[in-house]
Amino acid sequence: MKFGQKLAAVCAGMALGLVAAPAAADDIDVLGQFLEQNYPTPADALEHFANDRLEAQALVAGPLLSSQSALILNNKTGEVLYQKNANRVMPIASISKLMTAMVILDAGLDMNEMITITPAEIDRLKGTGSRLAIGTELSRGEMLHLSLMSSENRATHALGRTYPGGMPAFVAAMNRKAQDLGMFSSRFYEPTGLDFRNVSTAHDLSRLVDAAGRYPLIRSNSISNYGSVATPRGRQNYRNSNALVREGAWNIELQKTGYIREAGRSMVLKANVQNQPVTIVLLNSPSSATRVNDARKIETWMVQRPS
Repeated sequence: MKFGQKLAAVCAGMALGLVAAPAAADDIDVLGQFLEQNYPTPADALEHFANDRLEAQALVAGPLLSSQSALILNNKTGEVLYQKNANRVMPIASISKLMTAMVILDAGLDMNEMITITPAEIDRLKGTGSRLAIGTELSRGEMLHLSLMSSENRATHALGRTYPGGMPAFVAAMNRKAQDLGMFSSRFYEPTGLDFRNVSTAHDLSRLVDAAGRYPLIRSNSISNYGSVATPRGRQNYRNSNALVREGAWNIELQKTGYIREAGRSMVLKANVQNQPVTIVLLNSPSSATRVNDARKIETWMVQRPS
């Protein structure tokens, strides 16, 4: 007897009450296969229900991120879409350079004035190197460009050193600006972010991003992807420090990356994701790859989350 005929006979017999149970092992196998394929057991149903519920809860709870602190803010409505340790005070590394740029631009300094890199720009905190050799002469505008696009520390330090009143006046202006913006958990000790005492929170940094985004020059420099300058060692070419900018797939309005050992890999973004204007803050991710992956997880989560 063929499989279909055997199954029909068994089921018909059970339906009419003519047989109490399949009479042979082969019939048991046929019926078992049919029931297993078409009528899940209560345990199966509960498992599917639990999995669906967990998936729904995950979409509401937010993405699973490697960053120790994170914030996603809808810039249009002000709604916090997701937060993780968003009030934790943490080192922010080169994200400090957004504050540096605002203080420079607020002072109305001549962007065409030439500035020379001196031994004062040598990093004595972390021992990092630079392609801007001592004696390099660039305009203030070029220094600002390299600072925001490529996180060039010597350029950033030179901007602070040549501020009216010198570095002490510049750092004081950074901290006044932070207070004016309501960044009450933030503190700055120097312009580059190499000092781990430059600290803030994800919530405070969303205010910083909002304020920095009002400066057209900061926006354009931060998402620029190429720069070339002449130095005593020859012409040096620079690219953006942010892989998302280099790849070009995201609609980014403003960004800044940061890294020192104490701060991990960090990033702030002002971007349009799934047609929503958002600010994203990611602090202390283990690596450059996990920092970028966290941003991609956020993009995926925003596609899937309930509206």
